[in-house]
Formats: sequence, C-alpha cells, structure tokens
Amino acid sequence: MRHRKDRLKLLLEKPWLPYVFPFVLFLLLTGPVRFFPALSPFLYIAKTIIVGALLWFWRHEYVADLSPGLSFREWLTAFFCGLLVLVIWIASEGYLFQLDQNFGFDPHAFGWSGAATKGLIAMRLIGAAVVVPVMEELFWRSFLMRYLINQDFRSVSMGAFTWLSFMGVAILFGLEHHRVIVGIIAGLLYNLLLIRQKKLKGVILAHGVTNLGLGIYVLLTGSWMFW
Repeated sequence: MRHRKDRLKLLLEKPWLPYVFPFVLFLLLTGPVRFFPALSPFLYIAKTIIVGALLWFWRHEYVADLSPGLSFREWLTAFFCGLLVLVIWIASEGYLFQLDQNFGFDPHAFGWSGAATKGLIAMRLIGAAVVVPVMEELFWRSFLMRYLINQDFRSVSMGAFTWLSFMGVAILFGLEHHRVIVGIIAGLLYNLLLIRQKKLKGVILAHGVTNLGLGIYVLLTGSWMFW
C-alpha cells in the first residue's frame, strides 16, 4: 500500500501532469463518438464536467501561468483576435482542406425534451467557451510551446519564441481539428498573440471569444457541422 502511495505521489509531482492529463482525457472521451454517435451528448457532458473539475483541482498549479492580468488595450486586442479567427473559420468553410466529412453536433437530434435539449446546449456552450479554451491553452501554449524550447518548461518565459515551438504548436493545433488548414491558421494567430502579449490570459480570452461566437453562429443558423 505504501509503495502504491509513493508511486502516486511521484506521479502527481510531475510538473507536466496538470497541463497534459486534462487535455489527453478530453481527447480520449471524444474518440468514441465516431463509433457510438448516440453517446455523443453523454460523453460531451462527462468530459466537460470531469475536465472542468480537474482544472479546478489543479488551479493552484496555474497561478503563474495566468498572471499578470490584462490591460484594457490587451483585452481588446485579444477580443478582436478571437473575432478574426471566428470570421476566418466560418468564411473558409468549403474552401480549405478537411480531414473527412463532419456531421457535427445537433442537440435537437437526440429526441430529448425541450428542457433537456436547452440544458445540453448550455453545457455545450460552457464546454466550448470556458473549459476548452482554458484546457487547450494550458496544454498548447503554456506547456508545449515552452517545452519545445526547454524540457524544464516552467523556466521558459511565457510567449518565448523559437521557430520550432511556433510552427510546431500551430501545425499540431491544426491537426487536432477536423478543419486542419484553418486550425493551423488559428494556431498561428493565437501564437502571435501570446508572443506579443506574453500573457496566457489573452490567448484564453481570444480562444473563448472564437468558440462562443461560433456557438452563437451555429445556434442562429443551424450550421451544426461547426459543432
């Protein structure tokens, strides 16, 4: 029993764990949707709640990443960066390479009651606009972008630049998404924002604006393929 506790302690002390584990778990709970589409709403609710709880549990690990705050000018810059990515994401549909056909997520397609469907939509918006931006930016631009510069990533200043970290994260960020090319473009813009501001909060805000705006667009137009 003591040996198991020691192993668990060593695991929890690994500095990369709070950045990597929530991201990997989110992906693992996303994968089965391709084979079990009927489970899609349940898996989304589960991964949003579980990953959100993990981020809260490890919140003290992220204090340095999320400091300092944004000035009003930086807030505006991040906001408009998020809008720019949103416009590119929507306007490029049908013109840029995509991995395969994506049928998206239609909350009305599961036969739930009106109230349950509204709850599912709310959970989807919370997941996309709050949980995902925090989780992904902690992984991509706080952890990996610095790790590619130095394995002791916490010794690297936020927003530090090398071509390997800049292009590597942008390309991998694009490959994470169904819309690969526009995902890479988004990754480049988010990377540039971080390099300019040196603050992770700005990129989280920009990512959140993009995802919330996309969610509103989807709900207003019924363009479920974006979800």
